[in-house]
Amino acid sequence: MNKDFFEALSLLEEENGIKAEVLVEKIEQGILKAVKKDFPNTLEENILVNIDLEKNRLTVKLNKTVVEEVQDTANQISLEDALEISKRAKIGSQVGIKLNPAKFKRIAAQSAKQSIRSDIREIERENLLNHYQDKEHECVSATVQKVEPGTGNAVVSIDGSEAYLIRNEQIPGEILHEGDIIKVYVVGIVNPEKRPTVRISRTHRDLVKRLFELEVPEVYDGTIEIMGISREAGARSKVAVWSKNENVDAVGACIGPRRSRISAIVKELNGEKIDIIPYSEDDAEFIASALSPSNVIKVTLAEDGTRACEVVVPDDQLSLAIGNRGQNAKLAARLTGYKIDIGPEHPIQID
Repeated sequence: MNKDFFEALSLLEEENGIKAEVLVEKIEQGILKAVKKDFPNTLEENILVNIDLEKNRLTVKLNKTVVEEVQDTANQISLEDALEISKRAKIGSQVGIKLNPAKFKRIAAQSAKQSIRSDIREIERENLLNHYQDKEHECVSATVQKVEPGTGNAVVSIDGSEAYLIRNEQIPGEILHEGDIIKVYVVGIVNPEKRPTVRISRTHRDLVKRLFELEVPEVYDGTIEIMGISREAGARSKVAVWSKNENVDAVGACIGPRRSRISAIVKELNGEKIDIIPYSEDDAEFIASALSPSNVIKVTLAEDGTRACEVVVPDDQLSLAIGNRGQNAKLAARLTGYKIDIGPEHPIQID
């Protein structure tokens, strides 16, 4: 084996944390199989393959037992032939017949290649799982390493580990730059048993929840509970909150002094508007609040028990209640779980 091969093994050990001994063991096994293929009748225990890392040397031998009369040419050798190999040969001893290592260099290289690929994949798999197992479903800081010009996909670094933030998981309208520090939500590990990848997102609605936990101590300690979130990433989110302590104003705490808390979240979400909705167990009251920022005059729940309702708003706030392309009404419907039919206080009469 040439010196470059052993240097490559050493380099791989350094860069990827793969023990050279582990690689050597697998390469030796690969060569042993190749020898067994060439010498099918030779017992496996009589095939000796050794890669010496210190001496950068590959040895391949077939051990044969010295006998008076050879009956198994694959595993036995006569005393006369054995003495030509070793002067100390005697009946019952073993002598090693060296095979040309050059013949197995290609086999060794192929075996090394396969082994290296397999080990790197396994190590990367284990490292990825270990790195993210306590980050799954959490919000973490990520540094943008590069943004692909054609696709807009970004490579980010999370605690020294790289992850891929695809364009569809980025907030619509935001433009990322190398060096930006952003918050991402770790959705989970995809295909953990084979070739795992971590899925991260800035459009997931739970990113909003985690940001509230980071910015609002009362949410983090459980005094204020987030009862629901509906989101159109990059445009608007509605967050329903409820306080377990009657002395704590859930909406006010989430907004913060001089809007400091909500402003920090909005800034992180690239200017996305956030409506903080007081949760109520009274469905009609909750629906009215969910249609913020419009005022609601009346909510009539369906009498047949279906989750549907009719909402009346001031004439001049109909478009505000519905929102651009129906966005406000859709978000309110998602948040409350109701189908909402919105109408003006004084509908136009057509004769």
